[in-house]
Amino acid sequence: MGQPRPSVRRRRVASLLIRHREAAGKTPDEAALRIDCHRSKISRVENAWLPVSSSELRDLLTFYGVDDPAYVEEVVALNRLCSERGWAQRFDITPPSYVDYIDYEESASHIRSFQPMMVAGLLQTADYARAVYRASPFDIPRERIEELVAVRLERQKVLDRTEPPQFSVILGEAALRGHVGGVDVLRKQLGHLRELGNRPNIELQVLPFTAGAHAGIMGSFVLFGFATTAFSEVACVEHQAGMIYMEEPEETSAYTLTFDSLCSSALSSSESLDLLTRVIREL
Repeated sequence: MGQPRPSVRRRRVASLLIRHREAAGKTPDEAALRIDCHRSKISRVENAWLPVSSSELRDLLTFYGVDDPAYVEEVVALNRLCSERGWAQRFDITPPSYVDYIDYEESASHIRSFQPMMVAGLLQTADYARAVYRASPFDIPRERIEELVAVRLERQKVLDRTEPPQFSVILGEAALRGHVGGVDVLRKQLGHLRELGNRPNIELQVLPFTAGAHAGIMGSFVLFGFATTAFSEVACVEHQAGMIYMEEPEETSAYTLTFDSLCSSALSSSESLDLLTRVIREL
């Protein structure tokens, strides 16, 4: 087996170091001289293959002219988390981009999700999730499906934390009416949605069929926002072979604009819960 893929946190800390070094006009050789190490260490730190200590990180940020104490402490605190083993490492999770998704989900302070065709993973019941995986064209073995369902349920614990992320989700009406798993599974899933929709950290909206053409007609996406100013927003689009992540402002701002437009087109939270109740009664 090859070397494990560096965590999202370590890669983001590495990218910050590169950005600040280049902005300061410093070379890797100068950075190495500053913390009294070989140049190869700077290269491995900036490639996220080698950890950097808190003292070295502070010294480098000072050398690069970063003089905001609060910002420095944010980066140092996040760097400490790089060495923590995430729960996802207990599972055989592929592709690697899905591990990154879980890492973003775990560290985000605000998650915005648009899912026009199915219930968002963080809100799925176990039976609904099983039905989704069984519909895969890749003929997933039963044991593997159970492992994937376990991962999905473990992910959902992020919403039960003492300080959970704010989760704003817009579901297409098709997600409420598609008989995923059959009527009984769907009825329980919709009841679960109705309960979750009353939580203070979850804002649930439904985009009705009557909305017609809308800003999200190109498909589903997720936006991750972070409490620290050190990390930019991340937009994620899922496809059959994994995930695509976008961090450039011009990319994430396009998805932010799209989500805001969808919020305006969707039913309000109270109206969405009323629609959920009507759909359950119709089943």
